[in-house]
Amino acid sequence: MYLYQRIRDMREDSDKKQEELAIVLGITRQQYHLYESGKREIPVHHLIKLAKFYNVSVDYLLGLISFPEALNRHGSK
Repeated sequence: MYLYQRIRDMREDSDKKQEELAIVLGITRQQYHLYESGKREIPVHHLIKLAKFYNVSVDYLLGLISFPEALNRHGSK
C-alpha cells in the first residue's frame, strides 16, 4: 500500500476533513491534497506529526507493517 492511500484511509476512518489535517500540519488544504493524492512527497516532519496525531507508528503510515502499532507516551514503539 502506498503512503498516500494509507493517510487518506486514516483520515476517512477518523471522519476528518483534509482541512483539519492541513491545520494539524500547518499547511494549506491544497498542499495536503497533493500529499494525499500522491502528487507531492510528504516531508518527514509532517509524517511524524501525522503518526503522532493518529497515534500510530511511522512504519504503519509508510506501509512497512500491516497493522497499526500505538505509540507510547514518549513517541516511540
